[in-house]
Amino acid sequence: MSTAMRGGALVRPRYGRMIAGVCAALAHRFGWSPKTVRIAFVLSCLLPGPQFLLYVAMWIIIPKER
Repeated sequence: MSTAMRGGALVRPRYGRMIAGVCAALAHRFGWSPKTVRIAFVLSCLLPGPQFLLYVAMWIIIPKER
């Protein structure tokens, strides 16, 4: 794990990501399991709302890990 990830920065990891790394980035930032965040995201998509649009926006906004 890079120093940026340990320092609490919100960055999309190079490894361990499924699609874009948004869920993995959030999990690492808050100290959660990436699997838990992914399951929560999928379950939230069953509810009405802009979840997918937020995911795409975060994909664009959150920088990649160097």
